[in-house]
Amino acid sequence: MKVLLVFSGILFAVQGCPPIISRSQWSTRASKCTQALSTSLRYAVIHHTEGNRCFSMSACKKQLRNIQYYHMVTRGWCDIGYNFLIGEDGNIYEGRGWTKMGAHTRGYNHISLGISIMGNFMSVAPNSQALNAARSLIQCAASRGYLSSSYILKGHRQLGSTECPGNKLYNIIKTWPRWS
Repeated sequence: MKVLLVFSGILFAVQGCPPIISRSQWSTRASKCTQALSTSLRYAVIHHTEGNRCFSMSACKKQLRNIQYYHMVTRGWCDIGYNFLIGEDGNIYEGRGWTKMGAHTRGYNHISLGISIMGNFMSVAPNSQALNAARSLIQCAASRGYLSSSYILKGHRQLGSTECPGNKLYNIIKTWPRWS
């Protein structure tokens, strides 16, 4: 039996999963995405946004809207590219969520969950709040069946020609369970 509690627009699932800020709490722009994402995905792919870091909910919401504008208006995508984004305020923000295919890793979007930490992590690491949130989200995805029980953790650079998720973040995720 699932028990859900709502406080100030934040959804808490009482079963070991972290709170996730719903997209309606940070965006007024409707998603135009229709491609569904299956469950039991093979990969969790970690990214960085390469933009500004954010340390408060208000700053992170502003940064999310900037990223969404860039993805939807400048690039012409149906929505923000990632399934979830994480701020250094320790919050997890819903992007396309659990059920819509992302646009984060060419050739892997249909078999992966895209998780991006907001900021540029080439020469500085994300704080512990963001890292703990990312690990909790991955564990939640596996426990709920969104990720396969044998999922593999990857940095974006392992699946495409990019420096993403940045050198510092990449070196950290290489120590996490299921990185390969």
